[in-house]
Amino acid sequence: MGGDWAALLPGLTDEDRRVVAAGLTEARTRIRDLLHITSTYHRGSSATEVPEWKAVASWPVEERRSAALAMHLESSTSSTPTALNDVLRSLADSDLPWTRSDLVWCLDVASRGWGYEDGAHLELPAIIAARLAPAELVDLVPALDALIDELVHDYFIAAATRRRAVLLVSQTIDRATGRRVPSWLLHDGDGFGPFARAELGAVLAAPGVPELLAHCASLAKPAAPAKWQRRVDELLDTTPVGATAVRSVLEAFVAYGRPLHDDTDRLLRGLVWALSRQPDERATELLARVTAAAAAAPRQASGYPHAQKTAVAAIALLAGRGGEAPVRTLARLAVTVRNKAVQSRIQAALAHLGALRGWSLSEVLELAVDDHGLGPDGRLCTRVGPYEAAVEVTGEKARLTFARDAVALKGVPAPVKQAYGGELKELRDLAKRVGATLAAERQRVEGLLSEERTWSHSDWSSRFLEHPITAAYGPRLLWETSTDGHRWTAGLPRRDSDGWTIADLEGRAIPGDRVRLWHPARATTDEVLAWREHVLATGLAQPFKQAFREVYLLTPAEERTHTYSNRFAAHILRYRQANALMRTRGWQAGYLGAWDGGYESEATKPFGGGGWRASFHHQLVDNADERRYDVEYCSTDQVRFARRDGATWQPTPVADVPPLVFSEAMRDVDLFVGVTSIASDPQWADRGEDRFHAYWHSTVIAELTPSAQVRRDALARLLPRTNIADRVSLSERYLHVRGTIRAYRIHLGSGNILMEPDDAYLCIVAARDRTGRLHLPFDDDPMLSTILSKAIMLAADDTITDATVLAQLAR
Repeated sequence: MGGDWAALLPGLTDEDRRVVAAGLTEARTRIRDLLHITSTYHRGSSATEVPEWKAVASWPVEERRSAALAMHLESSTSSTPTALNDVLRSLADSDLPWTRSDLVWCLDVASRGWGYEDGAHLELPAIIAARLAPAELVDLVPALDALIDELVHDYFIAAATRRRAVLLVSQTIDRATGRRVPSWLLHDGDGFGPFARAELGAVLAAPGVPELLAHCASLAKPAAPAKWQRRVDELLDTTPVGATAVRSVLEAFVAYGRPLHDDTDRLLRGLVWALSRQPDERATELLARVTAAAAAAPRQASGYPHAQKTAVAAIALLAGRGGEAPVRTLARLAVTVRNKAVQSRIQAALAHLGALRGWSLSEVLELAVDDHGLGPDGRLCTRVGPYEAAVEVTGEKARLTFARDAVALKGVPAPVKQAYGGELKELRDLAKRVGATLAAERQRVEGLLSEERTWSHSDWSSRFLEHPITAAYGPRLLWETSTDGHRWTAGLPRRDSDGWTIADLEGRAIPGDRVRLWHPARATTDEVLAWREHVLATGLAQPFKQAFREVYLLTPAEERTHTYSNRFAAHILRYRQANALMRTRGWQAGYLGAWDGGYESEATKPFGGGGWRASFHHQLVDNADERRYDVEYCSTDQVRFARRDGATWQPTPVADVPPLVFSEAMRDVDLFVGVTSIASDPQWADRGEDRFHAYWHSTVIAELTPSAQVRRDALARLLPRTNIADRVSLSERYLHVRGTIRAYRIHLGSGNILMEPDDAYLCIVAARDRTGRLHLPFDDDPMLSTILSKAIMLAADDTITDATVLAQLAR
């Protein structure tokens, strides 16, 4: 276990060692005999809680001391250690004659032994250090400092034991050095501790602040008990800069914006409770920013928030505050947070907010969309010196542009970079936030397709067509309007002199005072086909598949299985891509791996405005190479549904699931299979494993799923508009392409190519943007672009220069 701190320990003389070790053998024998007796009790009982242990209290102090040292030696060096934490505490916690030599000996033993998970080897050194006078510790401070540094980075020791050892040893260091701010607070276990100490040193050391911080760090649960709250109120009242210190540390964390050590996370959890005692709007705004910073996660580890303990506490506190900041912050987090525990707290908090304000959960999310100060035209203009800067929504992106005297400039002017660095940073941050809101809003609006929501005409126009963020999507979507709530007519939004209206296929305004989002599951076949043709003819690029959206209806097989669907079971997926796609689509799932509980996972996602939940079960597929520990493949299993019942979920038969919820959930699962199945990998056949060959071969020529059927319909409308129209034709499952060298069949589901006449497999990895300027009505089906690019290439196969492809054609 020993690191740099072991080399800093002072040496012990032989006489010192003899004195420390005197009587260890006899003491060990006696304590072991007693432990053997106590072990006959129930396995879950602590040895110190059984009647026989009471005799230890009557042992002479020297014998107790020797027994504690003997057990420390055993806890540090035994190859089969017993959890001796309670034993060591019971033996050592009384007033024993500990010496500096005892401490050095214990540290030396711990440094040469093993650091076990139970952390028993830390118990005695920490206790002895806390008992010694400051004068006996001065020359040990460098070693103890280095020990603390090692402990705060050790994630293999049980958290409670490690925290106790860090606390006791840090208090020892502080007594020896006179440090005002406790060493165990804001330590070097993360970058934030040193940052906060350097920036806020004077505030942290102010009278009463160390005690306030220590109390905040003592909060062990998300909800603070009443006694804890009374004490924090007393400390805030009696500490002149207490409220300032709380705000300053939390502001520093928001600025820091990176993952925290568990100890720092505990401290900030207490600080947000201290902040919540301040009722002003400024405190609410800070609490909202802390919540967002704590719930945020690194890009490469989206399921691990920067400060999960702080996030969980702050979410509940924020939900009880007034104003728009809580709604806005929690709504944004609802579509960005990937951690399952934090997400469940967010959903509960939003439901609580909605109940307090008379809104449904879906409406809470809708009303909370941040406009970031942008005008109705999606722009925010500001002067930066002689320039006009504009943050604007262009398409579905946020851009920062500059102009001078109404002349647009390319990039950021050099004088702005040199003289207005602060303003430039704020504008770039704003553009980044607007971009994040746009991405979250796109996902939220698409999620409305699984809901039976209606809006008044005025709410519809203000929330979807005039809001500077949502207006990036609303005008390009199909809506339905009605005057009686029974007969609905579909159309596209159009701005007239009197405001927004909905126009049908002939361009006529449709009367109606209620509006809902159009879904093909509620439309006739003729209506769906007509709108698909209209979208293509007008060049409308919808933000997501709507006119061409797949519809999934309940099958007789699913009615027979009753509680689950096996429609997408028994597929082999490339696991890392599948898991990433699940998270992108808003599903939460534990990561598969060769550990307890890692062999199967359940991906879940709420639908229907949070009232329903779909579960997609999948399992790890063991690697053929036993030396590989990463998960390469997973197999798919059942899809199940549950209805929200208060704070719980009740399993529900598939026949009782609302059609829109069922269709949207199954569409996602179909997407996972269609995109990440090994059958869709054009290079898999060259490196594939024999055990999957039968699955791969059957899938690449299988019947088309609903997503592939929609793809076929899109191709039927797109291909006549291409310059290869006379060289292609569609059959039930394939796109047939006639080249100069050979003829080909491209499967509309997998995108794999078979060459005629012998059905030889042709591997082509399509390049990007090979479809040229051809208008696609949606961009969330990459397989459509892949098939088109392959068809364009194969129709001109006599111009192919790639040696790998030519070799396959020659065969």
